[in-house]
Amino acid sequence: MKFVCLIYSDETTPGNRPMPGTDEFTSMMAEYRAFGEEAGDRVLAGEPLEVVATATSVRVRDGETFATDGPFAETKEQLGGFYMLDCATRAEALELAAKIPHARLGTIEVRAVPERYSAPDNS
Repeated sequence: MKFVCLIYSDETTPGNRPMPGTDEFTSMMAEYRAFGEEAGDRVLAGEPLEVVATATSVRVRDGETFATDGPFAETKEQLGGFYMLDCATRAEALELAAKIPHARLGTIEVRAVPERYSAPDNS
């Protein structure tokens, strides 16, 4: 089964988003590398995201497209990255999610990815 782990934390809190070149950044990256090594081939993908100030939200209402700066909702924590995991069970995905370094700084939201389904054949 595939699971996505969405990594949320308050990017304005010191230590949650350390600057490259600092000891804090080096330490955090070492923790993420250790997580990747432990998770091994169960990690299908994973990437950090740019800060929320670079986000644009897009909505279409009554055929009109609206693009606004920033995330969809005002929240204390921002989506900072993700992992796509391939795990045998939800319990295994939750166990791995707890080992993502930002789990101790924010929240890791775990969601199952639905099995692919066939789109209607319109031919």
